[in-house]
Amino acid sequence: MLKIASLKKSFVTEASVAGGRKIVAAVDDVSFEVADAGITALVGESGSGKTTIARCVAGLERPDSGEIIYNNEPLVFDAKEKRRRVQYIFQDTFSSLNPRMKAGEAVAEPIRFHFNRKGGELRTAMFSTLESVGLPASIAEKYPHELSGGQRQRVVIARALALQPALLLADEPVSSLDVSVQAQVLSLLKELNEKQGISILFITHDLRIVKSLAHDVVVLKDGKVVEKGEVNAVFSSPRMEYTRLLLSSIPGAKPEVWPQS
Repeated sequence: MLKIASLKKSFVTEASVAGGRKIVAAVDDVSFEVADAGITALVGESGSGKTTIARCVAGLERPDSGEIIYNNEPLVFDAKEKRRRVQYIFQDTFSSLNPRMKAGEAVAEPIRFHFNRKGGELRTAMFSTLESVGLPASIAEKYPHELSGGQRQRVVIARALALQPALLLADEPVSSLDVSVQAQVLSLLKELNEKQGISILFITHDLRIVKSLAHDVVVLKDGKVVEKGEVNAVFSSPRMEYTRLLLSSIPGAKPEVWPQS
């Protein structure tokens, strides 16, 4: 589904009192794959490059070098059909929803633009999409500030699903939600993957989520891949010290059983 090969992306920092501008390598020669109908988790501390990778895949950032291959072709968003196949689920639901647009309008807008639906047909598609993420029809008339955090996140997911994507980029989608609501949203993502075959690149710093949701995991540190592989294999026998440190932060972890490098 998705292949990242030797991806690099740097940023120039603002000049400070202590010195001039600096070039920071946010993503440094990163390579990994997301399987068709698979879920790959990107994990690492803040600043490890997770979000920058997702933004490059989404076309929100332009990489300095490397390749992003989607279905065996370079990923280029030069047509509506291609753009709708990759959708981004942002962490901050307030920022990603228009505060002056009702939930139903937010979901209907991409359907109207990409599929040219109008009138009753548009409303039917909108309500069907809201229902697919477990939201009642009444949500359509509410503004973002009138919704709970979990409801807003479901609206954001519904807006992405309205375009019938093949790949979802989920950037810390549950980090700001209560634990019970987190479980509901994660269950929804897992169901979308299993029943609709949607591939997911899931960004998180919470390895408990990775264990329950993802098939494969890529561990990042300072913009580099330090370990990757099938989730159960990496969790049961991590090769790198950094991975062991991350895993040791999971409540109930037993680092004494991991082999030492």
